[in-house]
Amino acid sequence: MPRQVPQFNSDEEVEAFLEQDLSELDFSQFKPVHFEFAKKTAQVNMRLPEALLDAVKKRSEARGIPYTRYIREVLEQAIERESSTVSHTMAAK
Repeated sequence: MPRQVPQFNSDEEVEAFLEQDLSELDFSQFKPVHFEFAKKTAQVNMRLPEALLDAVKKRSEARGIPYTRYIREVLEQAIERESSTVSHTMAAK
């Protein structure tokens, strides 16, 4: 049976764990993580219908991330899709 990843209490414990053979480790327990490197220097304050905010919070909770990060990801994806659509439209002309 594959080994589970233990809980760690320090960076030193993690480093020691990573030094050993991890081939028997059960990787199915890992979740993808999106790292954010860009500084967040601008701030937005907006009003939303309570039902929409509740839905956002439920989805972010299901993903295991703060709802503000979820909102930022959704905005980034929408901008990316729009940019892609505009690029395809311009190429077709």
